[in-house]
Amino acid sequence: MPTIANDSIPIGHFLPSFALPDVVRGTLVSHQEVCGKRAVLIMFVCRHCPYVAHVLKELIRLASDYQSRGAAFIAISSNDGEKYPEDAPAMLRQMAIEHAFPFPLLFDQSQEVAKAFAAVCTPDFFLFNSKGQLVYHGCLDESTPSNGLPVTGENLRVALEATLADKPIPERQIPSIGCSIKWLQ
Repeated sequence: MPTIANDSIPIGHFLPSFALPDVVRGTLVSHQEVCGKRAVLIMFVCRHCPYVAHVLKELIRLASDYQSRGAAFIAISSNDGEKYPEDAPAMLRQMAIEHAFPFPLLFDQSQEVAKAFAAVCTPDFFLFNSKGQLVYHGCLDESTPSNGLPVTGENLRVALEATLADKPIPERQIPSIGCSIKWLQ
């Protein structure tokens, strides 16, 4: 059964701090590296979830469309990699390389970063403005693996356009829906 992300950090909240390893490069990536960007999109993802697989190509298109315009993209996987080996760092690395991710994919082994964001599902999207304040927490678009709607990224594209133009985000933000984060016991 899918999980819906209803509760999270409130709109206006500042980007939580983090420093996590990039599964491809092996280096630490910190929130400080994206401070001051015109928009910062933090995406909670994993490898095994059909909801993530359903939108993966659009996430790459979004990054290609918006990184050159001053947006930073960071993907984070917080799933228990021992209980779910397909979400372990080596498999995440394989996914990032196979799909030529144009953004870092970080592994949150302690799950403290997911907790700081109050993330509950994958995929889940948190968009911050140039001041580091949360302006959007919601879905990519209204498509799911089973509803037959095309993957367009419309909701997130509207939010990114508004953020890059320093305009207000539409108040209606549809919660993310996906697989629950697989928490450590």
